[in-house]
Amino acid sequence: MRFHEDDFNNLEQLLESLIKMVGKANKNVDSLQKRVSQLEWLIREQQLEMKGQVPDPIFSRHPHEPSAAFRLHP
Repeated sequence: MRFHEDDFNNLEQLLESLIKMVGKANKNVDSLQKRVSQLEWLIREQQLEMKGQVPDPIFSRHPHEPSAAFRLHP
């Protein structure tokens, strides 16, 4: 089986197209991985904030006692 010059040119163009497609796919994957990393970081930060900092309630759970935010300290 003999290949003509046109066949080689077609194969070369096909290979170039495939390389470009793979390059674009890799770029999209990299971008997606960066976004996922950012989201993971934000979630981790929020979890740490929630564990470490619990604000005083504004309203008391008992209607006749002032909440910690409104207590007068001597």
